[in-house]
This record gives sequence, structure tokens and C-alpha cells, in this order.
Amino acid sequence: MDIPLSTIAVVGLGTMGTGIAEVLARAGREVIGIDISEAAARQAVASLEASTARAVGRERITEQERRDILARFRTFTDPQAAADAELVIEVVPETYEIKQQVFRELDAVVSPTAILATGTNALSVTRLAAESRHPERVLGLHFFNPAPAMKLVEVVSSVLTAPPAVESVTRLARELGKEPVAVGDRPGFVADGLLFGYLNQAAAMYEANYASREDIDAAMKLGCGLPMGPLALLDLIGIDTARTVLEAMYSASHDRLHAPAPILGQLTEAGLTGRKTGRGFYTYDAPGGQSVVPDALTPKESSGAVAGREVSSVGVAGSGTMASGIAEVFAKAGYPVVLAARSQEKADTARARIGKSLERSVTKGRLTAEARDETLARITAAGSLDALADVDLAVEAVAEDLDVKRQLFATLDKVCKPGAVLATTTSSLPVVAIAKVTTRPQDVIGMHFFNPAPAMKLVEVVRTVLTADDVHATVREVCVKVRKHPVDCGDRAGFIVNALLFPYLNNAIKMVEEHYATLDDIDAAMKLGGGYPMGPFELLDVVGLDVSLAIEKVLHHEFRDPGLAPAPLLEHLVAAGCLGRKTGRGFREYARR
Repeated sequence: MDIPLSTIAVVGLGTMGTGIAEVLARAGREVIGIDISEAAARQAVASLEASTARAVGRERITEQERRDILARFRTFTDPQAAADAELVIEVVPETYEIKQQVFRELDAVVSPTAILATGTNALSVTRLAAESRHPERVLGLHFFNPAPAMKLVEVVSSVLTAPPAVESVTRLARELGKEPVAVGDRPGFVADGLLFGYLNQAAAMYEANYASREDIDAAMKLGCGLPMGPLALLDLIGIDTARTVLEAMYSASHDRLHAPAPILGQLTEAGLTGRKTGRGFYTYDAPGGQSVVPDALTPKESSGAVAGREVSSVGVAGSGTMASGIAEVFAKAGYPVVLAARSQEKADTARARIGKSLERSVTKGRLTAEARDETLARITAAGSLDALADVDLAVEAVAEDLDVKRQLFATLDKVCKPGAVLATTTSSLPVVAIAKVTTRPQDVIGMHFFNPAPAMKLVEVVRTVLTADDVHATVREVCVKVRKHPVDCGDRAGFIVNALLFPYLNNAIKMVEEHYATLDDIDAAMKLGGGYPMGPFELLDVVGLDVSLAIEKVLHHEFRDPGLAPAPLLEHLVAAGCLGRKTGRGFREYARR
């Protein structure tokens, strides 16, 4: 079975099949494209012609190379055309019935040494292999969309797959310029196994009217650096496809996080399956279109909205990294800022930290020396909360401890003038529990900045059931003035970003606990297959395992979902003092500074 894979058939010439065929033809393979639809076959050829023409125009290939690529791609409507292929990759619709029919037809056509690969991202490779006369030559070869651009390929072995077949396709993936990751046979494999649980939770969050589709997507793009928001991504993948993947995952895991959100079924039944039909969570300019057009759910500019309160000065309570960053944000935007800490020494240290941050911006050419001096001059360091008596907006940025925050807000209630807006930067604690220690809970709101505050554009604006409308309007207006993007969310654990991010991180840890995949493979899969800027274990070590565990516990306590229970491995590492980069060891080891 260890033979060169020079002639390869691709069965199913939809978007993914056409993309795989392009990758193979560009890499010098003879490609046999097979689809029962002559129109699909013609479209695949047209797509390859268009993409190679663009490559010539950008001087990435020559005209002769383009002609060679096109000559290597031939299309047919009869499976018999696969007879000479050394490898066949099926990319037909995601159902057992259709895929099993394809495998039965191929069994009767291909040579006994040919490798049969399924492009499924949800169905059991073992079950498909069992239908073949030669199950030892069947495996999964999961490319990611768009196949020419995405580097990850998951190579999926069943208990029946012969090792030489795995070795052959793994070598092929590397020759195609891809990064192969070896995984076992379970629904979703690595990347989709983590991705679709996250997408499902985002759909459920939207269905519950917790946040708008625009705010959910903006929160995950700006708060996590993702290339697309989850609802836009569901539209791209296909809502019906996502539902199929989740059904397969749930049937294997029985984890409620994988039970498809009802809205996915409703949209599928209505034929609103995303970009391919022109409408899903969003509405598009045409079926297959990419441009979102306004619809009945598109937010409108409100002319008669409640006016916010005037904010001419800001106070920041705290002396840590987040407090310094928030003070810098407001000062850069022109606000006079009082930075109040428990002692003058801590306040001065925090102000000096801001000075160093501004100096780095000057060195990198992002800020002039004059702007640096003006910004720093707007910040007054104070060793007592009494200095916040006259500010219009007081922002708390102290330790993520409910008792500490409640004590601070009780003091702010006494110190701050009537009408001042009191904001907490909590990332997971109930804002209303903080508000209730004051005599003016209507003036209290959540204003969750992300770290580092000067660089991160997102602010989650968290209103409680007691927050006044003009307080909410005030904070949104201030966010815009300091060049941040506000998203609205209700007062529940995790808000938007952490409620979607940390279950995904927790599930990645469970994969390692179950010995399904390694840290490196999981991190590579999510960066290369999901477009994540960091893999889950890189991110956990940066955030801090103790912080991550605390957030997981809050989410589990709030929603009472067994699937949200912190992974035991995370608890063990925290108990051992392995907290990530800050201690030199977390999921990985780091050089101590």
C-alpha cells in the first residue's frame, strides 16, 4: 500500500471538493473529478480556471504553469472514472446513506490497493469502513474550507485502518504543503470537535435573546482575535451542516453542549441555511453571496434614544495592570483621570507604568512626544478613594473577588457625588450583587475591558435589571469617545466572551485527559483549522490556570450544566501551583524571568 499517490480521484465537486481538486492539481497530481451533476463538474472547471487566472495576474504562476494545472484536472459523471486512481477522496453530502453508496460503488471500481478517504467532519469513519470490502484501506482525510488556503488536514484512523495507508496520505498532505494532524475516529475530530460546541453555544445565546447577532459576532472577533464571529461562521459553513455535525457529536458524547440549539433546526427546516441560500442568521445579497445586507433585525440608528449623562472627568480605582491600562485609555481620549489606589506609593507606581507604556508607543512611532506628555499630565495619582469625590464616571479595576469589589463599591457610594456613574470591570461576577451594596444601584453598570486595555477594542457593557437607561447610554457614548466597540449583554456569568470562550478551553483540556490528542496537535488544529491566533493551551497558560479555573467554576455554578464542570486536569494543575506563564509552568514549561 506504500505507493506514490500520483493519480487521485475526488468524488463530489461542491465547494470543498473543487478546492481539494485545485490543491492536488497545483501540486502536480493527476486529478479525476467525479460528480453526478454535469453542471457541478462544469462549475468546478470554471472555478479552477478563474483561480489560476488570478494567480497568473498576481504573478504567482506562469501562463504555462496554469495550462499544465488545467490539463491535469479532468471531470466525469461516472464513478468508473476512478478505476486508475491510487487514492479516492469522497466529499459528498454529510449523510451515511450517500457516503456508503459511494463507497459501495468505488469498491466495485478501484484496485484492491487503492486508498479510500472520506472527507467527513462528523460521521464515523469506522462505520463507513465497515461497509467496504477492504476496510483496512479506508480512512478520513478532513480538509478545511477553503482548502487552498487552510493548512490543516486531519488524518483520521479507524481501528481497522492499516498503518501504511495512514503513512501514505500523511506524506501526501505534507507534499501538498499542509500540516497533517493524526487523530482517532470520533465525531468532530479535533478542530470541529472544539469548534462546533462553541458555535452551538453562540447560537443558543442568540436564541435566548441574550445579545444581538451583531454583538455576539463583534465580541468574539474583537475580544478573542477571531477572523469571523460564530454566527457569521455558521452561515458560511451551512446551518444544516452544523446541525448534522452536532447531532453526530451529541449521539457520541451525550453532552448537552453538543445538543443542537433548536434554532439550528428551525432555520434548517425553513431552508435558511446560510450563505448558500442567501439567508441564515444574516441576510445576503444573493444565494452564495458574501455581502450582508440590512434586514428586519439589523440595528437601526435610534434618533429618540435616551440621552446619557455628561462625563467630563473619570476616576479609576485600582493600581494593577488593568487599572493602569484603563486610565491610559481615558487619558489618551482627553479625559482628566484620577487614578486612586490604596496608597500613594501604589498610585505613583501605576502612573509610572502608564508612562512606560506611553514611551513605548512613542518609540514605535504610534504617539508623538507631545501627545505622551499631554496624556500623562491628565492623570492624577491619588492614595485614597476620597480623590474620586468629583468624578462623573468611576471605574473599578481591583481584584476579581466579590467581597473586595462589594467593599469598594460601598466606599464609592459614600465618596462619589450624586449622579456619578459607577462601573465595575468584573469579567465573571454578578454586577447586581455589587450594585446592591450601594444606595443607588440604578447608577451601577458593568464595563468589562479586555487586557491589554489600550490595545483591545472591545468593551462588554453589562446592565443589570436595576441599571437606569441613561446610565447605559452614558457608558455606550463614553466607549465610542475612547475609541472602543461596546457590545450589550445582560448580567449573567461570563457575559458574551468568557461564556463562549471558556467552555471551549475546558473541552480542549478534556481531549488531553482522554488521550485523544496532544497539546501540540490541538493547538495546531485550532490555529491552522480554525484561524485562532493562539491554540487553547497557549491561551490558557497566558490567561493563568487559576483565573481560568475560577471562571469555569462561576459558569458551572450559574448554569448548572454538567458539561461546564471544570476538567479535573485543570484543577490538579492549579492545586500543584502550575498556573501558566506567570509561574513558569502550566500546560507547558517556560523559562523563568
